Amino acid sequence: MKGGSSYSLRRRHISLALVALVLFTTLLWTWERNPIAMTIRSAQEWYRMPSEFPVEAPSDSVGTPTLEKDVEKSLTPITENGTKLQLDTEGAAAVDSVAAQFPEIQYSQSVRSSSSSKVCNYAKGKWVADSRRPLYSGFNCKQWLSAMWSCRMTQRPDFSFEGYRWQPENCDMPEFDRSAFLRKMQDKTIAFIGDSLGRQQFQSLMCMATGGEESPEVENVGWVYGLVKPRGAIRPDGWAYRFPKTNTTILYYWSASLSDLQPLNITDKQTDIAMHLDRPPAFMRRFLHCFDVLVLNTGHHWNRGKLNANRWVMHVNGQPNEDKKIAEIANAKNLTIYSIAKWLDSQLVSHPRLKAFFRTISPRHFFNGDWNTGGSCDNTIPLTNGSEVVQEGSSDPTIEGALKGTKIKILDITAISQLRDEAHMSRYTIRGTLNTSDCLHWCLPGIPDTWNELLVAQI
Repeated sequence: MKGGSSYSLRRRHISLALVALVLFTTLLWTWERNPIAMTIRSAQEWYRMPSEFPVEAPSDSVGTPTLEKDVEKSLTPITENGTKLQLDTEGAAAVDSVAAQFPEIQYSQSVRSSSSSKVCNYAKGKWVADSRRPLYSGFNCKQWLSAMWSCRMTQRPDFSFEGYRWQPENCDMPEFDRSAFLRKMQDKTIAFIGDSLGRQQFQSLMCMATGGEESPEVENVGWVYGLVKPRGAIRPDGWAYRFPKTNTTILYYWSASLSDLQPLNITDKQTDIAMHLDRPPAFMRRFLHCFDVLVLNTGHHWNRGKLNANRWVMHVNGQPNEDKKIAEIANAKNLTIYSIAKWLDSQLVSHPRLKAFFRTISPRHFFNGDWNTGGSCDNTIPLTNGSEVVQEGSSDPTIEGALKGTKIKILDITAISQLRDEAHMSRYTIRGTLNTSDCLHWCLPGIPDTWNELLVAQI
């Protein structure tokens, strides 16, 4: 009996142990799948976890292949006889020994947002309707806005393009506030240097900073920078205005090619102009120390017709260029962009307060022909080609490549602007409806306002 009792007791102990083991295993299995338990994992463990659920692009998204193809087609330079030159999409690599020193392409648009688990990318995101737009009135901003770009002053009947804002991916981008902007830029100067699209961005920021209202107290300080209208000229080389309450200065200087232009004979008004591809504009070299924010752009003046009309003669190393490869428009443009990026980056060491940006090219939207062959942009329905940009790289690989390894930031607006073909000047001007269309410049208020919102968010 004693032996039987001992055997029975051992069996009960074993049964209890098995039950305990099963309960422990069940509890552990349940704990591993409990949402509460998952929150206890370390941030470092979560940060290292690979993405297991890739996001699928929606059907109306703009992807890299289609957009790059469209942009490359619209930005291809035109020769004198109307044929198109093939763009070198690998930056300046085709310019042999001159461009061999330049780095390869790398995209550096992304920055961390307030959420440590996500990356803010200003070039990715979507257009969303916003009833609070536009940011200023196209009727009232006459003091700063050229009449030729004020679509509200034309016979254009539709303005639905004004009612959208850009929402970057994972970015906490507050709505533009002109008082906050002027406080941020107190005692600072922001300079735009580039072509007429740069001038549009400058005028847009002036309207945004003043609310589009008349501001008699804003001072014209163009004379400080030599921006005065020469006798016989249509307009000065630029404008500069100072807001006295915050001592904020906003200026624009016309430099369509971003190369240094010097007349070969200063006494001859019809002289050829030396176009130094490897030298930044004299204005930039002279006043760089005055700038706190600098925004560069170029692109649309790089075609044979523009060079011939302006009598620009390519120079490299201080001498007329004799290299046929460099003489090709795309390669000359790339050489200039890489050269100015390299020079500007070298200057940032001695100008630590300067924040430099290079804006990517603004897309054209000529359909069924070019500007001089009946091309038009008559669409008035916003976002007919999609509302979202999902690509990782820039649609302007030349700018992207030139900025690799530099401290210059890319202001990437190409892909987001590509979606807004309805927002150009189109066939409307202050004189009414014409047979030609402006599918290069934008209505203001309009897309350049968004460029400035992205700029201010990154200053």
